[in-house]
Amino acid sequence: MQVSNNVKLTIDRFPKGYVFTYDDFMEEVSKKEAVIKSLNRLVAAGKLAKLAKGKYYKPEKTPFGELQPNQYQIVKDLLEDNGKLVGYLTGYSVYNELGLTTQVSNTIQIGKNELRPSFKRGRYKISFVKQKNTITKENIPLFQLLDAIRYIKKIPDTTIEASCRRCLAIIKGLEPKDKKTVVRLCAKYSPATRALLGALLEENGEYEITESLFKSLNPISKYKIEGAEKVLSSTEKWNIE
Repeated sequence: MQVSNNVKLTIDRFPKGYVFTYDDFMEEVSKKEAVIKSLNRLVAAGKLAKLAKGKYYKPEKTPFGELQPNQYQIVKDLLEDNGKLVGYLTGYSVYNELGLTTQVSNTIQIGKNELRPSFKRGRYKISFVKQKNTITKENIPLFQLLDAIRYIKKIPDTTIEASCRRCLAIIKGLEPKDKKTVVRLCAKYSPATRALLGALLEENGEYEITESLFKSLNPISKYKIEGAEKVLSSTEKWNIE
């Protein structure tokens, strides 16, 4: 009974939507089975919900049903390792937050230095994209922007023209130092991403910081990004067609 009471007291301190595992209760390894049984009883009683094997959360109930945990909670174990940042939310996970699409996806994409196979967690598909730069907290918004530019053809429920307009607005709102940083980070992205970033920056009047991007490109390579020319005046210079 003591284990059950301790589990309930601990859970009471967790906010709704907080994802936890039985490791959060493992003060004594010998009580592991009792903790697991107690958690499963709470699931059966409707006091807890199960996200995936060994992962639980306190559901938040609304008139429209139970809310799922936010995406960070669902994959936080994949974003940090012993307090060290090893990944970040990107792709489909943040297109909506960036104002690039109104669609909400059941795919959560994570940027990491080391790729791993996709897998399912609850009703979500977890997939990964390669990030060649060192991942730091302050650069995450810039990685998210660069990833959106990199995969601009795959952003759902929108057009390349609309996505370019939104990216222009995001870039315009960056601090000068962040504009320089995004150019530096883009050096490890694909040539098409470098070309489109260069054209976006120049559309915002940032000619002085695009030279390294332009010099990094093969002058005879062409980048097919149909619709960008409706928004960007320097697509010919950047071989975007």
